[in-house]
Amino acid sequence: MGARQSRSFSSKELNDGSAGQSGKGSGRDDQPSLSSAAERIRRNTTVHFGYSTLSLAMRALDQTPSELWELRELQKLNLSMNCLCSLPPALGALDNLVILNLWGNNLSSLPAEISLLKKLRVLFACRNRLSEVPEELGSCTCLEVLSLANNQITGLPGSLAAMRNLTKLNLSHNRITHIPACVYSMKGLVFLHLACNRLETIADQIQDLVNLKILIVEGNSIHSLPKTLCFMESLELLNVDFNDLQNVPMEMYLLSRLGRLACHPMDKGLHIIHNPLLKPIQEVLQGGLSALYNYLKPT
Repeated sequence: MGARQSRSFSSKELNDGSAGQSGKGSGRDDQPSLSSAAERIRRNTTVHFGYSTLSLAMRALDQTPSELWELRELQKLNLSMNCLCSLPPALGALDNLVILNLWGNNLSSLPAEISLLKKLRVLFACRNRLSEVPEELGSCTCLEVLSLANNQITGLPGSLAAMRNLTKLNLSHNRITHIPACVYSMKGLVFLHLACNRLETIADQIQDLVNLKILIVEGNSIHSLPKTLCFMESLELLNVDFNDLQNVPMEMYLLSRLGRLACHPMDKGLHIIHNPLLKPIQEVLQGGLSALYNYLKPT
């Protein structure tokens, strides 16, 4: 089922009520009674694939309309590419939210009341100014996708270990020196993106992520790969390009699903050639991944 289309409204229209004044009602008599300002905002919502959806993206908002938090029926809210520096505690009132998009703002923190969003499955908070993640986010145990890329984060709170339903985690372009311990408890992870941080090592516990198919740690300062990484039989893409690797574990041949030596960033396989690899590994790789595996296999 498609979306009901509506034109784009400016932040001025949202606040002064000139939007949606067509002489018709909102057509939502089953909704709770709202203030007139909240009702004007509601008129900008659509139903998209069965979800009550509101986009306030690219409105040059430096604060959210206070009436927004009256729309408790909202399931998808897009506040991306604005100028928001903070979100009020009232965010927690939108307890039916499934998807929250905060991409491209100036947020330095997330409110503790985010813990009240028990139905939240997708949170995009990338390209902000976050230096830390609130402990309370760990209460959002239904989260499946979490992107905190392009912030100033140095770690994650231990409470996020409760996110057993998380399948995709993007922490790229931050200031992380060690993979947060809570990540190793996220057993459902399929995708883990840690590129362009400050990693020097990968802990042996990485093997606990038994469902992981994609691991991206390019652009760090990793000196060596743990042997336990080679026991992750589900891995289909391993990107360790642009690190400080000089050698590889002898057990790497066990990663049979990598399939090939990859070059394009989106290709499945092993990305490793942009490292200061020592001979003979460097020379063997010229023959591709199969040549490397044949070299590493015990005779």
